[in-house]
Amino acid sequence: METVTAVIFDLDGTLLNTLEDLAQSCNQALSLYNYPPRTIDEVRGFVGNGLGVLMEKALPQGKSNPHYTEALESLRDFYARNWKNTTRPYDGVLSLISTLNERGIKTGIVSNKPDAQVKELVALYFKGLIDLYAAVGEKERDGIRRKPAPDSVFSVMDVLGASAAHTVYVGDSDVDIITAKNAGIPCVSVCWGFRSRDFLLDHGATVFAEKPHDILGLVSSPESLALQTCAPLPYSDSSLEPKT
Repeated sequence: METVTAVIFDLDGTLLNTLEDLAQSCNQALSLYNYPPRTIDEVRGFVGNGLGVLMEKALPQGKSNPHYTEALESLRDFYARNWKNTTRPYDGVLSLISTLNERGIKTGIVSNKPDAQVKELVALYFKGLIDLYAAVGEKERDGIRRKPAPDSVFSVMDVLGASAAHTVYVGDSDVDIITAKNAGIPCVSVCWGFRSRDFLLDHGATVFAEKPHDILGLVSSPESLALQTCAPLPYSDSSLEPKT
């Protein structure tokens, strides 16, 4: 990689601290069915793969629980109301994106959060910084597989007019590491998000940012972005089933 022309970010735990709103929504849904609430630390470990996985992990017996489908719909409803109660960009994030834009580096977002809420959050917090068309959430009903499949990363790269040879992915989870590998691009793992540095190391992270502006140094010195390649993960037709 000689130059970086595009940076694609994960959203939750990378650009925005959404944890409290997700936890509140999860616990409101659980309470409807008389299940005990989950702690912030528990929810921290459940997020990263969409609302469906969050509810699957929060409910006793997961998807085998007879209330799973109803509880998931309740979670969606509550989160649609709670998504901006306490959610805020991490310190330094807005400045980072502004500086990237000033340097001519294009920016986008890929999330497993529902697409409509991704666009609401981007319109609220990143207006004028990130184009709504370059911010993509879960769209499996349209045949775009969710992370760790690379589909949504490729779709944002198309919007940005970016190639894999000049694009970097930034995220806070193991899902993000695998997503970047499946897309054939380097991954920068952030240390301020929902997973610890040790967890990320254990799951294959090789390049870290301790604070948002560390990313500026990394994209300015592309040789520091060690790219580990791997065979793409297999995806069955079931991966196209609706999930959030």
